[in-house]
Amino acid sequence: MAKIAFILLCHKDPDAIIKQAQSLTAVGDYMSIHFDARAKPEHYQKIRNALKDNPNVTYAKKRIKCGWGEWSLVQATLHALEAAVEAFPRATHFYMLSGDCMAIKSAEYAHEFLDRRDCDYVESFDYFQSDWIKTGWKEERLIYRHWFNERTQKRRFYAMFELQKRLGLTRDIPEDIEVMIGSQWWCLRRRTVEWILDFARRRPDVMRFFRTTWIPDETFFQTLVRHLVPEHEIQSRSLTFLMFTDYGMPVVFYNDHYDLLLSQDFLFARKISPEAKELKRRLGVLYASEGAKFQISNEGRSLFKFLTGKGRIGRRFAPRFWETESSLGRERELLIVVCKKWHVAKRLLERIRQMTNIPCIEYLFNEDSCPLPDLGGIQSTMGKRHRHRRALMRMLFDYYETDRLIVCMDPANLDLLEDFGRDRSITRMLEIECQFSDEYLIGHAMRVGLAGDRTPTETIERLLPTVRNDMVHESDRIRDANFDNHVRLRELDPPELNAKALSDFLTVNHDQALEIAKTDHLYAD
Repeated sequence: MAKIAFILLCHKDPDAIIKQAQSLTAVGDYMSIHFDARAKPEHYQKIRNALKDNPNVTYAKKRIKCGWGEWSLVQATLHALEAAVEAFPRATHFYMLSGDCMAIKSAEYAHEFLDRRDCDYVESFDYFQSDWIKTGWKEERLIYRHWFNERTQKRRFYAMFELQKRLGLTRDIPEDIEVMIGSQWWCLRRRTVEWILDFARRRPDVMRFFRTTWIPDETFFQTLVRHLVPEHEIQSRSLTFLMFTDYGMPVVFYNDHYDLLLSQDFLFARKISPEAKELKRRLGVLYASEGAKFQISNEGRSLFKFLTGKGRIGRRFAPRFWETESSLGRERELLIVVCKKWHVAKRLLERIRQMTNIPCIEYLFNEDSCPLPDLGGIQSTMGKRHRHRRALMRMLFDYYETDRLIVCMDPANLDLLEDFGRDRSITRMLEIECQFSDEYLIGHAMRVGLAGDRTPTETIERLLPTVRNDMVHESDRIRDANFDNHVRLRELDPPELNAKALSDFLTVNHDQALEIAKTDHLYAD
């Protein structure tokens, strides 16, 4: 059975570290601690005193001062690994942790998980080909030497960078090394750790290279594992669940996140709030428990994105650049069908095609697969369609040689509706108000990734009111915008009443509108 040696890098909160060590070693696992040399000596001594009788805890033989983005973080990890390899000969896996991490599964589950497959778990993506680095420096991290800390010695850091850049003092990456990048939260097998420590002793050239790269904790172990271990023995993922906000800051978990954390397909999570004492207590008890069952649904990231996005609607005080493009044409009519149930809108469009000669296009701003003519590439990606929305619409009018065009849009696309609603052309909107059963909402949540087949019933029940209110909110925002020529088709209204809305929208006679309104199974799910 797997025996885990946890490699803990920490710098504060000695009481939490003591509890973490006691919890993780109580079931027979191990821990090797590196406590930052910058921290208060009395805090380190407190940890040593509290854990002195615990044979499953050891310490890095050399403590160093650590700084974000520095080689010191990697060096501290190597010191802790060396101590763990020596002190715990029965350890089969070495798991990287911080003081903000806690187990979100039982030790029993974690050991069985690691026994299931003989591999290393470490995010490792090609440094230059992947898009792991979203913004900022990429090649500059490697080909220039970085001696100073960017956060504490900013002026020296950038002065040395500019000097090397001006003088052309670049360097080559070691020839036999293919640099990889990924999360620093990994779990490696004993054989892999021993290979890395041996490699570090044999290859001073590679060590010199990484010592002066920037943020090497995202590249050093990721690169060496790929260099030393066969590809089929590597799972390019972390076993630690973490998320980041839109501002690049780690998401912090609190007491009410317990059920969410347990349902994620990970063994640990970070960052746990220092104030989340009840969460820490429950997770500590969980790690030592036996027979615990976990229903993995893994919807944490999609739920976070969905819920936080509700507060970011906002208002804009200047037009986007595409909104300054010329008009669609004063004599043209753009007819927009707005409906959350896309299949309902598509059925209606198919009936309109049969009854009129107006060109109809489905959800071109929502579905990549929406059939569109070749317009020179402007239609090729969703990003281009949104960026050049008016130009795209003008080209569609020209392609179909018409002054009337029908398109479908989702109620969430308020920015599109407002943009076209302000155009000098005539814009008419037909909003289809559908009824949303719980079954439909559950299906919708699954389609957009908010829930999965294994999501607990309790989680879905808590989520449904939010999803329902979100759809109501989208409709309310459209009404609040006070669009001209805005009519509504209601599922609960009789065809005779809906025919009036269709007649106004399509400018067709009542009989034609009534025949469209009576479309068989129009609202069926």
